[in-house]
Amino acid sequence: MNLVRLENVTHYYSERTLLDGVHLQINEGDRIGLIGRNGSGKTTLLRLIAGEETPRAGQVTVWGGVRVRFLPQNPQLDPEMTVLDTVFQSSSPLMRLLYDYQQAADALEREPEDTAVQAQFAAMTQKMDAAGGWTAETEAKTILTKLGIGDFDAKISTLSGGQKKRVALAYALLDPADLLILDEPTNHIDADAIAWLEKYLLTIPSALLMVTHDRYFLERVVNKIVELDRRELVMYSGNYGRYLEKRALREEQLQTAEIKRQALLRRELEWLRRGAMARSTKQKARKQRVAELQKIQYDRGDQRVALALAGRRLGKRVLEATNLSKSYGDLTLFRDLDFQLNPGDRIGVIGPNGAGKSTFLDVLAGKTEPDTGSIQWGETVHLGYYDQQSAGLREDMRVIDYINDAAPLIRTQDGQRVEAAQMLEWFLFTRPEQQAKIGSLSGGERRRLYLLRTLIHQPNVLFLDEPTNDLDVQTLTVLEQFLDHFRGCLVVVSHDRYFLDRNVDFLMSFEAGVLGTRYPTPYETYRRLRQEAAAPPPPARKKATKEKRPSAPQPQLTWKQKRELETLESRISDLERQKAALEEAINQSGRDYKKLQSLAEELTAVKKELETTELRWLELAEIE
Repeated sequence: MNLVRLENVTHYYSERTLLDGVHLQINEGDRIGLIGRNGSGKTTLLRLIAGEETPRAGQVTVWGGVRVRFLPQNPQLDPEMTVLDTVFQSSSPLMRLLYDYQQAADALEREPEDTAVQAQFAAMTQKMDAAGGWTAETEAKTILTKLGIGDFDAKISTLSGGQKKRVALAYALLDPADLLILDEPTNHIDADAIAWLEKYLLTIPSALLMVTHDRYFLERVVNKIVELDRRELVMYSGNYGRYLEKRALREEQLQTAEIKRQALLRRELEWLRRGAMARSTKQKARKQRVAELQKIQYDRGDQRVALALAGRRLGKRVLEATNLSKSYGDLTLFRDLDFQLNPGDRIGVIGPNGAGKSTFLDVLAGKTEPDTGSIQWGETVHLGYYDQQSAGLREDMRVIDYINDAAPLIRTQDGQRVEAAQMLEWFLFTRPEQQAKIGSLSGGERRRLYLLRTLIHQPNVLFLDEPTNDLDVQTLTVLEQFLDHFRGCLVVVSHDRYFLDRNVDFLMSFEAGVLGTRYPTPYETYRRLRQEAAAPPPPARKKATKEKRPSAPQPQLTWKQKRELETLESRISDLERQKAALEEAINQSGRDYKKLQSLAEELTAVKKELETTELRWLELAEIE
């Protein structure tokens, strides 16, 4: 069944045309990944399909009864609402029921003695029982937790931009409609949450249309790739791997067509230069034909090549940081942290949002002063730092001037001298685009320009902070080709598993102010080894013997296990006190249904943790 159809759609802003007579059909079961250069119009296309903009020409048809849900990059949420109220605000009957129940519960909390309010709450409770609403509420909280949102009662106004995006994503997932449109859903969520999101999207019945630069996501979730290329839409069936194969074949076909075009153009120009004696109308027609051939532009694959810049020599000593600490008020990001970088190291740093990874790079790079500790860089180090702020971009400056100001000429590894305009073309800025003001660029185009400026200084140590958040797939390919030639040290903070697997040798976790052990890539190996290291040792088994023999040395608790045993004993006492207090509170809560439900859920969680803790204590006590 067809859900949405685009027919001959054209759209432009001022003199910039983004879509030129494009066609697209979205059907039930489609899981479409939309890719294209930054600034090519991907978000605009999503907005047109979602009905938030009207095309300048052509028709966007959403068939009757088809519900479309759109998650933009920067969702607008009510700042005065709580997280839970926000995800319950939906047009679906079950979500509306959950929202109404929450409102009734809040009213009962404000006026517990009002009989009308009590009756309303009782009625809503019955409706929740009949509709299975408790399961839906549990699912909502589970999705929020998986996306890294644990405080369900927090006001939206208190959340960071990334947290707001994750709340909006949860809202979209809980009511996915017939067509779910997602603009960069993997930004601002960590690798574990992305892996969970992949699996979740495969379980929902909705058709999907999404813009994402996470190539594992494109490989595992989508069944079609649509590329927005030079104002046209090109459809490729299959996932990202199939797209790469078919894209390469298309490039070969375009290259063959270009060779034929150039040969035809040479013949026509030669005919015109000979001044052939022919009727003026025929000569005029051939001149027009030549003019049309000259206008045709072929986007050659060899334009997307690595920036094989001449590298600087790097000595034996690179970086040694000891006892680093950094706090902001009561918030301690890390304390007594050590880090060493040796020649040839290529390290990926991963961890939850807000853990302090960017601050850690800022401290190493000298942008932020540590509270304690020392940082020693080698004398030959030239650091390039691609941070998230894109500091130094002047909106009134032309693109070409911004690069000329940094390096009008550079020398590549093969000795070739390259001017700024050519470097910009390597990074997918055409000659006309180079004359534009930086202020007119899209967010992704600005990040691409800032990346080029970082690399042309020819660093031998490179820090990349979330490089895949705003860069398109084509630019990431250019960056990765550059990194293939890069012989210096690389430190990447990223949640993009594909980029990490492709470009670094080791992964380190940054959690709770601790920089973990180095694990080899790929990401799946890192996760498996880390789980094995965190797993408790198997309990010792006593073997029965038929006759008495000299006893073998019994296993002894390690120092770490002794500390764990002491901690478990203390924790069991705390949990037993919590259990008794909750049972007493339940007995005293009377007819406060909302409080009863909350206390019952908390008691269940405490009992479960108490059981698990006691089992672990018994295992260690047997060894002792």
